[in-house]
Amino acid sequence: MPLNRAFVGRTFAAPEPYEVSREKIREFAEAIGDPHPAYLSREAARALGYPDVIAPPTFAVVLTGRSGENPIFDPELGMRYERVVHGSQEFTHHRPIRAGDVLSVSSRITDIRDAGPHERLTTVTEIRAAGGELVCTATNVLMSRGTAAVEVPA
Repeated sequence: MPLNRAFVGRTFAAPEPYEVSREKIREFAEAIGDPHPAYLSREAARALGYPDVIAPPTFAVVLTGRSGENPIFDPELGMRYERVVHGSQEFTHHRPIRAGDVLSVSSRITDIRDAGPHERLTTVTEIRAAGGELVCTATNVLMSRGTAAVEVPA
């Protein structure tokens, strides 16, 4: 069954802001195997002009999964996770995420379209600092295998 196109434009936000800590940044950097000093040492980050340690660019994925009442799990959308594969993830950083940031997360389903016998669902997530400053924009594509309404020749 195809995904419900009426979900395009639906927005959803994390119920609480996320406070970024030095420890979470260190743990993430270690988990991905990136020993860059600016991720691990306040002094190294300050030497590069940052007020505190900064997060690796992919740290933003921690926040994109915190989007509260995510309609992707709404049965009316029709997304069945056994049919889903991750299509792509892209981050546009407007400045580095840093320790001490208190970040809010808001996501929007921007597109659902056929891709052969599959469907592509795209979400765009904005990560903002406490004062409203846009810190990162993340675009995520999920592929729903075999759910498009198109006829596929045998």
